[in-house]
Amino acid sequence: MRELFRIGHFSINIFGVMIAIGIITGILIMLKEAKRKGLNEDNVFDLAIYTIIAAVIGARLYYVIGFNFSYYLKNPLEIIFVNLGGLSIQGGLLGGIVFAVWYTKKKGILFWETADIFAPSIAIGQAIGRIGCDIFGTPMKTIYPWGIKVGSQIVHPAQMYEMVLDLLLFTYLWRKKDRLSYKGELFIKYIIGFSINRAIVEFFRTNPVIIKPFTIAHVTSFIMIVTAIIVGRIIKSKYRIEQDTENDTVKVPIYPVSYTHLRAHETSAHL
Repeated sequence: MRELFRIGHFSINIFGVMIAIGIITGILIMLKEAKRKGLNEDNVFDLAIYTIIAAVIGARLYYVIGFNFSYYLKNPLEIIFVNLGGLSIQGGLLGGIVFAVWYTKKKGILFWETADIFAPSIAIGQAIGRIGCDIFGTPMKTIYPWGIKVGSQIVHPAQMYEMVLDLLLFTYLWRKKDRLSYKGELFIKYIIGFSINRAIVEFFRTNPVIIKPFTIAHVTSFIMIVTAIIVGRIIKSKYRIEQDTENDTVKVPIYPVSYTHLRAHETSAHL
């Protein structure tokens, strides 16, 4: 990780700074959406902070178990040294979801409605965070102009690929946020979109392979997509949003009628 500056013995690196900026940006967007939708901003803020902590724990545990378990089994004390690297974004998402479901149920908060305002916020936070990531991808077989030289090799800027895909996902979610058919739809679409993005980028990264060329991240993405589709179908009918049909109402114009015309009409009716 590239160091920006030091405060005593503590090193401040660009990745940590960009993650912090991403988190702050995401929370600000989240609070704005909570206010717009009439949700309790304090509850949303508390949920966001606690979920971030749970996500970091989930990201670390998933990395330790799924990516380098044998090493950490021999060096268990290093599990707590998160500052040395080793976090899984998929593990962070799973950890955050599990905690958020439990927390919202405990506090009586509507999970799916709240999850919808989290979706675009998470996407933009991930995009910003990736800007500071210096974990590059596999060597390029064909050298493209955007390749990055690391040592003696030209490699794929995998983190930039993911950043661009996350920005596209955020743009889609932001445009979709006012056209939902059921509560939770935006979050379901985020899970599917994020998982597709991660699976694409994974072809340009080096991670533990399950069945060549598919890695543990591919398997996780597949499971998340299937689960999201199933859950989406279950909640679609249960949390349907009533569409506003006010603009579709046919309005019949009323024209002023004179007293003379009204009397003439009544007379002809009697005849």
